[in-house]
Amino acid sequence: MSDKEQFKVRQEPFYQQQGNEVALYEAAYRNRLPVMVKGPTGCGKSRFIEYMAWKLGKPLITVACNEDMTASDLVGRYLLEAGGTRWLDGPLTTAARIGAICYLDEVVEARQDTTVVIHPLTDHRRTLPLDKKGELIEAHPDFQLVISYNPGYQSLMKDLKQSTKQRFTAFEFDYPEAELETSILAKESGLDEAVAGKLVKIGQAARNLKGHGLDEGISTRLLVYAATLIKDGVAPRDACRMALVRPITDDADIRETLDHAIDATFA
Repeated sequence: MSDKEQFKVRQEPFYQQQGNEVALYEAAYRNRLPVMVKGPTGCGKSRFIEYMAWKLGKPLITVACNEDMTASDLVGRYLLEAGGTRWLDGPLTTAARIGAICYLDEVVEARQDTTVVIHPLTDHRRTLPLDKKGELIEAHPDFQLVISYNPGYQSLMKDLKQSTKQRFTAFEFDYPEAELETSILAKESGLDEAVAGKLVKIGQAARNLKGHGLDEGISTRLLVYAATLIKDGVAPRDACRMALVRPITDDADIRETLDHAIDATFA
């Protein structure tokens, strides 16, 4: 069985296209171009990458970036053991060696001096220098680097340098249109589309409050949570309060506004 066949054995991640992003990603991968995926929280960025890795039959190594992440966390470090020291590859190095897709999720959370290490992998060199080890890795022909972030959380302190941005092709994601999002909820949870449609209306109402009391609207991910609870027998109003309202705000007025919208929808 080929490597591609082995990875195809894995269960297909559910992903519903919003446009021609699948064909465009395939073109980027054929040419081994680095990819940047931008969009709000819970709109399907990570699911899209999981789906594309499955469709292409390639291993996927995901790194959840954070402000404490160092370059060594990405490329590797020496470990001190009883018999001496041993080098341990980091996830980026492993992906470059074996030909995996390396996905750096929410890359802007990492320090800028950390993300600089990806530069040699995202141009014609396709190399990764391991300075501490004195080794220069030439990336496997199947290697691809993918990063994602939420532009809504950008600030002067948390943004990618232009020297980094201009090394990537890019996709811009948003929440699906109502009909498509309803179909996604029904498929993900098994919930009736009529009820799923009501959840989508609540989600859209909350997204209209972004910038007016909410930093971020209700994500498709949270809508799936609510649909899953309702499918399990939880009362719709309780499921919505638990999955859609309480996670996103502590503001009493905003909670009351959204609670009223839920009551009106499921009256």
